[in-house]
Amino acid sequence: MDQNLQENQEIALTKIRRSIDDLGSSSKKYGDATLLRFLVARSMDPTKAAKMFVQWEKWRAEFVPSGFVSEEEILDELEARKIYLQGLTKVGHPLLIVKASKHFPSKDQPQFKKFVVHLLDKTIASGVRGREVGNEKLVGLLDLQGITYKNIDARGLITGFQFLQAYYPERLAKVYLLNMPWIFVSVWSVVCRFLEKATLEKVVIVSSEEDRQAFINEIGEEALPEEYGGRAKLVAVQDVKLNPQPLDD
Repeated sequence: MDQNLQENQEIALTKIRRSIDDLGSSSKKYGDATLLRFLVARSMDPTKAAKMFVQWEKWRAEFVPSGFVSEEEILDELEARKIYLQGLTKVGHPLLIVKASKHFPSKDQPQFKKFVVHLLDKTIASGVRGREVGNEKLVGLLDLQGITYKNIDARGLITGFQFLQAYYPERLAKVYLLNMPWIFVSVWSVVCRFLEKATLEKVVIVSSEEDRQAFINEIGEEALPEEYGGRAKLVAVQDVKLNPQPLDD
């Protein structure tokens, strides 16, 4: 790392820790990698990053008091087996796949929000391979093949992206949208209004054969299931066994 950049990061980290203390909270149990994500998300502004951190910590304590959402809390959402958690991409990011044709808008929004947290936490945790906890990112793949109007859930998509933006800063590496039908175009335009510029820049709509080849090359055949051009088998998220543990400690 460039020496000036490293020095600037160290100064920003010192300032964010001081700002968090000034807001009546504490960052003592969190490493630099965790705090740096908040700084990057707020353009290295320690004051804004500290405010975001404190809001996140408060939300986490209230929404996920035990540190993780158990499968027993989200059985209705898991039943559809619509989410898949694959191996690591070429650059080491866990791959999360959503089959939209198996999804229907939830009638229980509190459970759906817990489901989102469970998915994000588990995906991020699956990317930890002897590295410092705090800097793992995920790659998402939203497969829209075969969807009907009954599967369309703008509210659910907005919830997922808003959680990423507010409570999982710098956790998203990229999102690929595959097989987008015309009935989804107007829905996506609505969802985009809720996305920050930095989030939109991470969304790739795969619409041509050239796009598809680039998508396969970027993710890698080892993690990508056969039906998308890879060599892996689809693995439902509930079939991936990890020891539940709080993130960012």
